[in-house]
Amino acid sequence: MTTNETDGMPDLPVPDPDLRVMNRMVGTWTVSGGAEGTITFEWMEGGFFLMQRVDLQQNGLSIKGIEIIGHLRSFGEQPTEEIRSRYYDTMGNTFDYVYELTGDDITIWAGEKDSGTYYLGTFTDDDTMIGEWFYPDGGGYRVTGMRLAL
Repeated sequence: MTTNETDGMPDLPVPDPDLRVMNRMVGTWTVSGGAEGTITFEWMEGGFFLMQRVDLQQNGLSIKGIEIIGHLRSFGEQPTEEIRSRYYDTMGNTFDYVYELTGDDITIWAGEKDSGTYYLGTFTDDDTMIGEWFYPDGGGYRVTGMRLAL
């Protein structure tokens, strides 16, 4: 943290501007395809983190979860360059992801960037996202998201 030269007070941190691209995700979405249900994205107060709430049916299981998306920043450290997340669900899973959103395209890597498990999606308009999860064993599934509300 730096100090303001005018009054000697510490400068308050501000969210990295690259997070603003994630505004495309904000709202409640209905999901269909290999997973069915709703997901909701909203900004945490302060604008440093995007929160996702998940309520899905997949492979006969009801899965609810929460994901916090933003730049990691450990004690005394600078924020990470990559947008990362941690997901927790009712099945006891804790998954880490790396997000990259460029133009209309979104990539979400499981674990680390360029991993063998990832999602590739495209916003076809402001309220529709179509994509697919890919797994190293050749598995995966297609999914379509339609925004219901902001």
